[in-house]
Amino acid sequence: MNRSRKIVVLCHCLLNSNVKVHPLATYPGALTQIWTRFASVGVGLFQLPCPETSFLGLSRWGMTSEQYDCPAFHRHCRRILEPCMDQLVALYRDGCALVGLIGVDGSPNCGMFRTCTGYRGGEISSESTDVSGQVGMLSSVSSRGIFMREVLAMLEERNISIPLLAVDEEAPDNLKTS
Repeated sequence: MNRSRKIVVLCHCLLNSNVKVHPLATYPGALTQIWTRFASVGVGLFQLPCPETSFLGLSRWGMTSEQYDCPAFHRHCRRILEPCMDQLVALYRDGCALVGLIGVDGSPNCGMFRTCTGYRGGEISSESTDVSGQVGMLSSVSSRGIFMREVLAMLEERNISIPLLAVDEEAPDNLKTS
């Protein structure tokens, strides 16, 4: 059997930027620096689903962690993660090492060490809210994104620990670690 028995778990958009909010993709398809780094040394790639696309579709606006932090979205995350957890548990029990969980820092959902915050609510229109005021309130803070919180909670419920890594899309060659 010619298997490495090593797996890295990746956020969906690292292998498919087409799911990102339209103006936010910084690479055309897959983030080559990430998948080649692991695949070239025999580490299998496990792609998580994109919670934003499956919840709101591809025509969504960019949002902050506060906007996603509601019971319905947390339930959605857990529901789409159940089949992933089944596979990860099976791989883990079969002797595979989970060598890393890679998030995308700055994401409201997949941020591992940093997430986007700051939306104060209300309708964005020229009459009721100054859009530049809303944008000016956005910031990146030290915290996990909503989806990553659920991924880690579900792994913990299954007594599985995994090293945490994060991509900064402005410097994708340098993975951050916990």
